[in-house]
Amino acid sequence: MTQASANLNIMIKAARKAGRSLVRDFGEVEQLQVSRKGPGDFVSRADMRAEEMIRTDLTEARPNYGWLGEESDEVKGADPTRRWIVDPLDGTTNFLHGLPHWAVSIALEHKGEIVAGVVYDPAKDEMFVAEKGAGAWMNDRRIRVSARRDTYEMIFATGVPFGGSPNLPATLKDLANLTPRTAGIRRWGAAALDLAYVAAGRYDGYWERGLNPWDIAAGLLLVREAGGFTGPIQEGASIFESRGCVAANTHAFETLTSIVRAS
Repeated sequence: MTQASANLNIMIKAARKAGRSLVRDFGEVEQLQVSRKGPGDFVSRADMRAEEMIRTDLTEARPNYGWLGEESDEVKGADPTRRWIVDPLDGTTNFLHGLPHWAVSIALEHKGEIVAGVVYDPAKDEMFVAEKGAGAWMNDRRIRVSARRDTYEMIFATGVPFGGSPNLPATLKDLANLTPRTAGIRRWGAAALDLAYVAAGRYDGYWERGLNPWDIAAGLLLVREAGGFTGPIQEGASIFESRGCVAANTHAFETLTSIVRAS
């Protein structure tokens, strides 16, 4: 990115620092797979430690901003118009199982709108960044959503809920309706990276239910700044309120949205 704002530079620095800590923990969690106790407690500590690092860095740099994070209580800032929205470890289950597909997600919201976003994949050293009006980037390369027009040539991503989730029946219906019309569906277990991959043209579209703001805030901006469309699954609601989103290139968005809303 040619000229990042001061805020974005702060976010990038915080994401890299937390990412280094998580990479060290990830090396240990792989060894814990063989222990009888299991790595669950260790991963939760790694998650909270990463969030504390990010929170400290961001709060020191911008003490007046609010905070919304996965692992801690929401904080109202002295500046009520701005808040950080942070997921220190998106893809926790992958991390827990030694799968190198997880990310740090940091977004900045201003007056209810996401204006800057960072999704960092430390295992692959891929830093996805976007600012409102400035495009989307992966490391130093500008990224765009795919240009594919035919759904039969497209790959879509989603999250398949666990067995007891109330969202499972609708998601299975989505898969039944969409899969025959595509080149494939992927379920890689990290919403932030799913959205980043749509922005980079690796996926043509993504949808998922049961999401929290910290899962998707940064990724949604990446898709928009890469030329894609985003919207709620529940018509008439905001994405955060409905806890479900659709994101896709311009040719796939309407088709994907209509299929998942029918479920």
